[in-house]
Amino acid sequence: MGAEQPETIAAIVAAHRAGTLTPAETVARTYQRIRDHNDPAIFISLRDERDAIAEAEKLAAKDAAGLPLYGVPVAVKDNIDALGFPTTAACPAFSTTPMHDSTAVARLRAAGAIIIGKTNLDQFATGLVGVRSPYGVPKNSIREDLIPGGSSSGSAVAVGAGLVPLSLGTDTAGSGRVPAMLNNIVGLKPSLGMVSNAGLVPACRTLDCISVFALTVDDAALALSVMAGPDPADPFSRDRPLGAITPFPANQRLGVPRNGQLIFFGDKKAEAAYADALKRWTALGATLVEFDLEPFYETARLLYEGPWVAERYLVIKDLLASAPDTIHPVTREITAAGARLTAADTFSALYRLQGLRKIAERTFANIDALVLPTAPTAYTTTQVLANPIELNSRLGTYTNFVNLLDLCGLALPASMRSDGIPFGITLLAPAGHDALLASIGRVFHADTRLSLGATGAAQAPLAALPASSGDEIPIAVVGAHLSGMVLNGELKALNGCLIEATRTAPDYKLYALKTTPPKPGMLRVEAGKGAAIELELWSLSSSAFGKFVNAIPSPMAIGTVRLADGRSVKGFLVEPEVLGEARDITAFGGWRKFMAEAAKT
Repeated sequence: MGAEQPETIAAIVAAHRAGTLTPAETVARTYQRIRDHNDPAIFISLRDERDAIAEAEKLAAKDAAGLPLYGVPVAVKDNIDALGFPTTAACPAFSTTPMHDSTAVARLRAAGAIIIGKTNLDQFATGLVGVRSPYGVPKNSIREDLIPGGSSSGSAVAVGAGLVPLSLGTDTAGSGRVPAMLNNIVGLKPSLGMVSNAGLVPACRTLDCISVFALTVDDAALALSVMAGPDPADPFSRDRPLGAITPFPANQRLGVPRNGQLIFFGDKKAEAAYADALKRWTALGATLVEFDLEPFYETARLLYEGPWVAERYLVIKDLLASAPDTIHPVTREITAAGARLTAADTFSALYRLQGLRKIAERTFANIDALVLPTAPTAYTTTQVLANPIELNSRLGTYTNFVNLLDLCGLALPASMRSDGIPFGITLLAPAGHDALLASIGRVFHADTRLSLGATGAAQAPLAALPASSGDEIPIAVVGAHLSGMVLNGELKALNGCLIEATRTAPDYKLYALKTTPPKPGMLRVEAGKGAAIELELWSLSSSAFGKFVNAIPSPMAIGTVRLADGRSVKGFLVEPEVLGEARDITAFGGWRKFMAEAAKT
């Protein structure tokens, strides 16, 4: 699988644009690989090859430079509408014929993608195992005895096996992440509402999102950038700017559970693999910060023990009443429970969820992202068929809470265990931080040097990031806006990006002001007569910079700050007339050290 047969989206598009490979040749290769792989359980419906090649040939008349997915074959989970295919949700009795593409698929096609088929899934996207379908069980691409993972089983296997470089899944409770781990690929779960759900058969309509499977983070992020954007056809759509992928930010603070809180169900190899992944993050320069995972576990329990099961019931209640035998028995058992829930149950759970969301917000006040196992262990198909509900539930240990708490997620391959089972980790952050997860996740995945899926192909070196548009403005912060401090969320809410931690020139004094919340004031003094004060440089877009500066209250002001290396940047200074009652804390060298000392006393 050398250069003549590129595996990733980036390599395929580059070959198409260079003319060394045509889109029609790539599509033909895809169909040949599907035949060679010979697993009829991956696709529920497959497009006629001649039709797909004809569409690929028509792309030649278009401007390749303007098509980010020029000639890329894509598979789509069969609960997402794509014109020309029935939508079954893995239930033949439910099958419908859509009149047009879902918004996500339409945007992929507009970017030059060729839709080649609809993939198998756990029926009605209920399950994390991939074995609950009348269309069979797709074989795991890494080890055939393992479950493929679900509910997006066919989509994950199609990418893992190298049949297509990109597929769409969905993710309500982990369906875009668990199968990614089990097939050694990347699974990107966007912020809720970032990708339109118009044309998606819902599982839990308030929690659903369309997800992405790819061989690399850059490929997944590219696909997300194509699909992202508000859509008036989806009332749950939100205008969430994606943001730019950046170099690995300095001083990344990654949350890891407190000692004793992790659950692996006795899988020592998974436990060791997670510990190794944390060592890799530390070696890459991240700081690990412990947090309390228990409120997240409590949130996870709400998903299937609480009223959200009623959302699944709403989707298939008519079928349950008219033809219950057409529904998979496990899916039927889980979903039927939704009919018994009351409005009082719903409000009670919503109140508890709101409290848990506030706890999660506080967790992220001094953490950039959480790093967790994608799943605690892996199971064989035989094991799951013998104990379908309990083992499925275990696989959602670290995924079920994510959409309830409005987080975005990125599942990454981390290692290949000695028993041939892939292990993966997932990064989680508050909604809107998808670009941050991609920025750090791409570096982690590259550092593993794992091959791509089950293809055996090596990862190419990370692509250089595009130069800054010039729209970004650095700003120096010295106090409550520092990472982990009480006002840092204001920068993050504006998609601010931490550039580096550094110091001022020795020309400043620092004072503790009598404000709520506590803040310092930094004053410029005669050159060499002050001290070097610790600070952080953050980057904001010009519009965000304007919003941020306009919101700064007196006595703070924005001025020019000189750094220890001679650079000058905009940053926080204080108006000198308010320093009469302030305490000189220059000797601490920075606000963080002063606050740490104050906490002790």
